[in-house]
Amino acid sequence: MTHHDDPFQGNFDSLEEFADHISDLLQCPITIEDANHRLIAYSAHDDYTDPARTATIISRRVPEKVINSLWKQGAIPALLSSRDPVRVAAISEVGLGSRVAVSIWKNDEVIGFIWALETDRTLSKEDMELLKKAAKAAKNKVLQLYMRKNKKEERVQEFFWKLLTGHMTTEEEIKENFEMMQIPTAPLFSVIVFRLANEITREIEKQISYLLQTTQQIQLLLYTTDRSDVILLATPKNANQPLQEFNCFIQSFATKMKERFHISSIQSGFGGIYETYTCIEKSYKEALTVLKMKEKFLAQISSIYGYQQLGIYQFFDLLLEKKRQGEFTNTALLKLQSYDQKHHSDLVETFEIFFDHDSNVNETAKALNIHPNTLAYRLKRIAEIGEIDLHDINQKVKLYIDIKLAKYEALH
Repeated sequence: MTHHDDPFQGNFDSLEEFADHISDLLQCPITIEDANHRLIAYSAHDDYTDPARTATIISRRVPEKVINSLWKQGAIPALLSSRDPVRVAAISEVGLGSRVAVSIWKNDEVIGFIWALETDRTLSKEDMELLKKAAKAAKNKVLQLYMRKNKKEERVQEFFWKLLTGHMTTEEEIKENFEMMQIPTAPLFSVIVFRLANEITREIEKQISYLLQTTQQIQLLLYTTDRSDVILLATPKNANQPLQEFNCFIQSFATKMKERFHISSIQSGFGGIYETYTCIEKSYKEALTVLKMKEKFLAQISSIYGYQQLGIYQFFDLLLEKKRQGEFTNTALLKLQSYDQKHHSDLVETFEIFFDHDSNVNETAKALNIHPNTLAYRLKRIAEIGEIDLHDINQKVKLYIDIKLAKYEALH
């Protein structure tokens, strides 16, 4: 089949019309997506389509499981590095028939993709060339979409910062802005913060944005970046177990950043989960508290992400303030500390680890690498020297908190 020199010279009113035109030339269904796999246009008159394409058209975005499969199979990495069409073999477990795809480039950035579904014919070399021309011709139309999107993005970013810094104080005003900017509202939300080891570059921001736009684990209302932080306003899909959902999303985000973009050592935390938008600033501050505590106590709380799950660590800043005003001292702790110093023993650490392990003798002995009898002897000494009743939960908890607080203070 021979094609004209440039079959895309005509003027197309819309990307829909453009998709139909490619479909006519290649005799196969066409979809055009933006760089984050959201559907921009698709050819209308197709007899056959596969489940992956149907799902994409219904939800206006490629299903996350399909994107994950395309990453694993190597199709997306190939599309992000090549200007030539890429042949993609069928992946039946996610309902994906065989396809040919090509990236739409602006300078050295991919701004979209054209997918041609090979229904009952395999695309020839000439067809591939045609697809490559189509990608060049689509550039300006897709760019116009981008420009419009970026203008809106800037307004939305500014709005989000106002929320994070408490510059909007009434629920009505916030809801009006949500409506005006066409951001969906939600009954429950929380602020999630991912902190990277280094400052976020434009390149990394693109990769993060890509992951956030393609996730379907949680609903993302707003997001922004600040130096090495990624800040999200997210809403759980399951209102009954939001903590579990956020935890899964955070772990999966970190895994994908590592696997796909080789970015590791991300720390994460999320604030309380609230129903009123005026609490966004509060949730943000709480997420930052989680990150602050992780800096100091990573070993103990590395697997905790939610402010609600921080337990006693929530109160540390408050307690430290009181302690510095000379409001309280713990004589038991002072006695144990001076005994340890004098005798080069580690009774304070023994008690802390004992409590870290929920007073379980065997686990504590294992963690300290000592015999359970040795541990029993040390606990007896702790009770004598500190004049503390180890059967009284109040005294034990107070000593435990004061040990942690002393550590926290030393790091300030």
